[in-house]
Amino acid sequence: MTRTILVLLFLLCLPAGGQNAPTPTTEQPAVSGRQTTAYTLPPDKLRQSEALYKLDQKFLIFGTLYSWLVLVVVLYSGLGARYRDWAESVSCWRYIQAAIFVPLLFLTLALAELPLRIYGHHIGLQYGLSVQGWGSWLADYGKGELLSIALFAIVLWIMQTVIRWSPGRWWFYSWLASLPIIIFLIYIAPLVIDPLFNKFEPLENTNPKLVEAIEKVAQRAGAMIPRNRIYEMKASSKVTTLNAYVTGFGATGRVVIWDTTIQKTTLPETLFVVGHEMGHYVLHHILKGLVATAVGLLIGLYILFHLSRWALRRFGPRWRIRALQDWAAFPMILLLAGIMGFFAEPLGNAVSRHLEHQADVYGLEVTHGINPNSQEDAAHAFQVLGELSLDYPYPNRLEVLWYWDHPPISDRVRFAHEYDPWAKVRVRGM
Repeated sequence: MTRTILVLLFLLCLPAGGQNAPTPTTEQPAVSGRQTTAYTLPPDKLRQSEALYKLDQKFLIFGTLYSWLVLVVVLYSGLGARYRDWAESVSCWRYIQAAIFVPLLFLTLALAELPLRIYGHHIGLQYGLSVQGWGSWLADYGKGELLSIALFAIVLWIMQTVIRWSPGRWWFYSWLASLPIIIFLIYIAPLVIDPLFNKFEPLENTNPKLVEAIEKVAQRAGAMIPRNRIYEMKASSKVTTLNAYVTGFGATGRVVIWDTTIQKTTLPETLFVVGHEMGHYVLHHILKGLVATAVGLLIGLYILFHLSRWALRRFGPRWRIRALQDWAAFPMILLLAGIMGFFAEPLGNAVSRHLEHQADVYGLEVTHGINPNSQEDAAHAFQVLGELSLDYPYPNRLEVLWYWDHPPISDRVRFAHEYDPWAKVRVRGM
């Protein structure tokens, strides 16, 4: 739950995983004459995919309602007020109170959400989406919660200080204070945060031949990505999915390829995946996402300012909240932010799907003429990704609109197969 709330506040995302299945390696040539015209699954995988899809639907709805319910219980039980009283009894210094109140609150939320997180990992193991042992998983979960606690202790202390200083304009000054924090987190994530959870190594140390092929694609695009900016992530010890992503910016900007992607796709398919991520890099999607985050956060904080004033008048005495700058008010603020984030999710995901589609187009165009059949290589790469992830071929469009930050695999396969702007050039040249 704490990580979900963190995403709602800062709109930062991480890539997800998939399932293992026998597929070609990078040493295997592309299959001549193969035509991937649509995303399909064999009967056994289709049954698994449908069952997992229905389970995910229930899990999304239940998980959202459950997170709100936990915060409501914290408020009505007076637990937040009790934690505040303990913190204030220890010290009159606000930063010391933050160091006491925030861990107590977020450990409570973490313990409440732990059964759902355990069940989610169990499902991943059951369907073959994860191979991570329980000890390693618990260690990652603990590290994630400790990071959330440390971050929120700072953020909530700043927010409370701003509210006390300017009760009528705290939403604007909190927004100003949040911007350098968000930029700093994105900047240091590849250097400090990501290595806490996964192992990274320069790709030229593990697969110099692939780096040479990637450099050809980069040169064609006119986007010189230094070798030391391309990394391999050892994902195979935890998941069985295919993935790659861009992260950081400036001196920390880099392209990361999962080792599972290299192992389970052909070289042309891997080059398309890298071309897609290169699109994010070249088209400055991280910067655009940062700008969108800043605008969304400003609007969100302004709405939160008015909602919190109403909630404080309506429920403050019942929840033993003295004022908005009271530590006990933060469970209420988190609840309101969670509800707002839920209704804002379709907009954020629409922007994300648009950027992903732009990267798909870029990947197709930058590998055209380098891959033997760039359209087929891209379409089959999506087919492999869908099979390993057990992506359901027929998702509900409302659910896609609301929850999905990537276009459905079926749409991406069809687009990759049909996208052919070069046909017009060929016709004109005849």
